[in-house]
Amino acid sequence: MAGGHSPGHGRTLVEQQERGRPVFTGTLTADLLLGDVHSLKGKRAVVRPIVAELRRRFSVAAAEVGDQDLHRRVQIGLATVSADAGQVADVLDACERLLAERPEVTLLSTHRQLLSDTDD
Repeated sequence: MAGGHSPGHGRTLVEQQERGRPVFTGTLTADLLLGDVHSLKGKRAVVRPIVAELRRRFSVAAAEVGDQDLHRRVQIGLATVSADAGQVADVLDACERLLAERPEVTLLSTHRQLLSDTDD
């Protein structure tokens, strides 16, 4: 679960890490094709609400991270942190579904990464 607390335990992720429990970070980068957009201003009008919804619904860090100079393409990156790898995967799955279901964009591809603080 993003936001620094592990589900149901009431401990912060720092406390989890200090106790020797792993902390997991998951990232998702999504490449999107925008529909009927003819300017960068029009692009912002489509991308901002998507990023805001991802942040609000899933408590993730989200931003436009690529293709800023193209008016019909966008890369959105997001990240989440949890003491549970399954929770990280569930959040990334939900975010990907949200992007795939948005009628104003076409989800072209995604790239995921799951890291643990114990990874070398």
